[in-house]
Amino acid sequence: MCGIVGTVSQGPVAQVIYDALLVLQHRGQDAAGIVVCDGNHLNLRKDNGQVSDVFRTRHMLKLIGNMGIGHVRYPTAGCSSSAEAQPFYVNSPYGITLAHNGNLTNVDKLNTELYQSDLRHINTASDSEVLLNVFAHELQSSGSLNLTAEQIFTAVTETHKRVEGAYAVVAMLTGKGIVGFRDPHGIRPLVYGKRETDSGCEYMIASESVALQTSGFDLIADLKPGEAVYIDAQGELHQRQCVASAELNPCIFEYVYLARPDSIIDDIYVYKARLRMGVKLARKILRQMPQHDIDVVIPIPDTSRPAAIELAYHLGVKFREGFIKNRYIGRTFIMPGQNLRKKSVRQKLNPIDIEFKGKNVLLVDDSIVRGTTSKQIIQMAREAGAKKVYIASAAPPVRYPNVYGIDMPAASELVAHNRSEAEIAEYIGADWLIYQDLADLVDAVQKGNRSIDKFDCSCFDGIYVTRTVGDDYLNKISTLRGDSAKDTGDDQTNVVGMELHNNA
Repeated sequence: MCGIVGTVSQGPVAQVIYDALLVLQHRGQDAAGIVVCDGNHLNLRKDNGQVSDVFRTRHMLKLIGNMGIGHVRYPTAGCSSSAEAQPFYVNSPYGITLAHNGNLTNVDKLNTELYQSDLRHINTASDSEVLLNVFAHELQSSGSLNLTAEQIFTAVTETHKRVEGAYAVVAMLTGKGIVGFRDPHGIRPLVYGKRETDSGCEYMIASESVALQTSGFDLIADLKPGEAVYIDAQGELHQRQCVASAELNPCIFEYVYLARPDSIIDDIYVYKARLRMGVKLARKILRQMPQHDIDVVIPIPDTSRPAAIELAYHLGVKFREGFIKNRYIGRTFIMPGQNLRKKSVRQKLNPIDIEFKGKNVLLVDDSIVRGTTSKQIIQMAREAGAKKVYIASAAPPVRYPNVYGIDMPAASELVAHNRSEAEIAEYIGADWLIYQDLADLVDAVQKGNRSIDKFDCSCFDGIYVTRTVGDDYLNKISTLRGDSAKDTGDDQTNVVGMELHNNA
């Protein structure tokens, strides 16, 4: 997952994009970038690191322009110190920059086509650069210097025909405008909104509605699957459905963990969905252990808190904050490499002993992926004096890798892969473990928008909604995503990349 934003204004946009990236920081902490357009000149700054580290005052002063796009990066394969920060740029045609959230599943085929048929060179291992070049080639096919909205939408349509996987995209055509589009399944989120100013109407496209809200934009809608919007340099909005047979299958893990709770995705309030997850989980606990001896419910902050609050209420037991979170440590789920994740857990969370001492504690987490974090947190609870430690997951067992832009590891590194719930509980050191049922999770989310017939639940059920995901592809990403790949890196490559970005 990554965070993307694009906006067109009659005034400077760098600060607005920066503010939006700050509230999208949870979607990626590996790298950040902003590119703005001043007439026909592009000003770019991107580098490894979080938003506040990449952009200093001296950089912001150079980001002059009335339209631009931004990106926060989260690596989906290989080593996090890769210098493949976005936005990417290609000079032909027009000068196009692009930022992408998701993952293409037919990237090898596209690479071959781009080289052999389109005569384009790809310089990185990033699928986002591949996507940029496919889109650029289709735009170039228009053969027009003065692009119309119709020609842009035709290029998006042709891009959809070639590209498979998950992709939410913002792209800027130098001096012309910004286009945003979403894949035909709508797997990754993308919204757009507007705000009225003295100089007219301004538009923003972003990964989550919270990015619009914090800058004073009113949410208009989510982009529909296969839909594109184009905001020209004069601030006029154009829309077009570019895929005839699109079907909305949003990633359910957005609601479990990825998105901020104050966001609205496909007309579903994320916070409300997480509350309903807690209700469903409480009912399952009461079915399986009606005479439970739970003294207190404690969330593993922060994502699980709404579910834990409702769970405690429906169980009729106390809810307490048992862990204090160091907010200056990143999300351990998206940290590269097992060694770094292990080190970060105890730096990130510190127990309040009095809430554990002599009690039977039910810990609530949003999900359990590798089990590394859960194992250490359960041990921390025991060291704080807990008599028994139970754990509940607001999501079902994660048994399969996600291939649509979430860096879930090789199947063999998932704690639930080929293990029963009893075996998982023993592995992580819990006295008892309970998972949400998939049907209950789907219902908890779907209640916010009953028009959504199907979610992408592939990390739970192994059913992938796109065509190109088979054993060969899964074996390949297993090699790329395994911790053995992340715990080793090419230092020389990383140094060169940093130097290039610092000169941007």
